[in-house]
Amino acid sequence: MSALALAACATVAVPTAYAKPAPAPQSTSSIPMIPEGVPVDALASLVPAIIGAATGPADIADAGPKNAILAQAKQLLENSNLPDQVKTTLLAIITFLDGSGGGGPDIPKDGPVIAQFLWPTVGKGCISSSADSVGTALAVPGPAQLPPPGPAQGQAGFVFTALGTKQPTDVQPTPMTVQWLNVDTRATGTMNLTNEAHINPDGPATLSAIANTGSGRVVAVVSGSLTTQADPESQPITCSFLPTVGFFTVA
Repeated sequence: MSALALAACATVAVPTAYAKPAPAPQSTSSIPMIPEGVPVDALASLVPAIIGAATGPADIADAGPKNAILAQAKQLLENSNLPDQVKTTLLAIITFLDGSGGGGPDIPKDGPVIAQFLWPTVGKGCISSSADSVGTALAVPGPAQLPPPGPAQGQAGFVFTALGTKQPTDVQPTPMTVQWLNVDTRATGTMNLTNEAHINPDGPATLSAIANTGSGRVVAVVSGSLTTQADPESQPITCSFLPTVGFFTVA
């Protein structure tokens, strides 16, 4: 799990809020990662339109809803300076949502799928007053052994790591959350990410949760705040992370 938590001992300071390439644990995904260098706040602005498309009519393959999604993606691109690779990613999201791309990655028989979220996010002042943290999120569709105790069939595990931070406090005053939607069944839910699994107990802060998503294509958003504390004598640090989005298929 330490390997999945992305270089646990590294201290990462990020002076400006730009997406950085995430270290690549072995993963399977039909949707490409957002390229390096795109402002995180610009990426976060895409979230409402993506989720709005996903929460539209259940029969998303119909011409009307599908055209509406394409129109939303086109408008987003016309109103921004995002690179062509982002357009490619948005089109991959559309094929995921309408099912024309095969419904997402296959579940291998010999190991879990690790679905990295589309872009790393940034938490201002998470390491210190002058040092920001890069946050990464991933999903593990069940059945799998990670994160412990591991999601069963019809479940998904979520893991969020804030690089360079100390251990999280037992009580998170304003918690990090995952909001998910099963595109195929229309089931939805919101869960707090917690430290109950005690992943990377000495830091960086790593929070997780297991959700009963049911089988199908799932869209998930991770965002919120994180509180860490180096030791009992130190003052806690609370910071907020912009949202990031993930797409995956649960068996």
